[in-house]
Amino acid sequence: MTRAEVSGDLQHAKIYVSLMGSESQQRLCLYGLQHAAGFLQAKLADRLQTRYTPVVQFVVDEGVKKSIEVSRLINEALGPSAAREESKESLVPDEQESSPQHNSVDGATEEKPADS
Repeated sequence: MTRAEVSGDLQHAKIYVSLMGSESQQRLCLYGLQHAAGFLQAKLADRLQTRYTPVVQFVVDEGVKKSIEVSRLINEALGPSAAREESKESLVPDEQESSPQHNSVDGATEEKPADS
């Protein structure tokens, strides 16, 4: 269930559900939900202190499924180039993390400041 919309007079409720799986699995699930609507309305009637019990209607919400598909397409489009960029970044050491520079004077080594 992703959201619910209830009419102003509380007589109708649309319950939006996100269904995954194949088209036939989604139809079967929606069919089951629609046939269980009476049972759910009875449970609502027990809990609600209103004159009317809302008539429940289930509606398929394609938003979640579409957002997953868009994310997959974006990752697929950026996948090869993003992977190459990450590998390049891991091969290049940071300038601040590089080893100190040594200067050889009369056979002795001394550290040279990194900002020179």
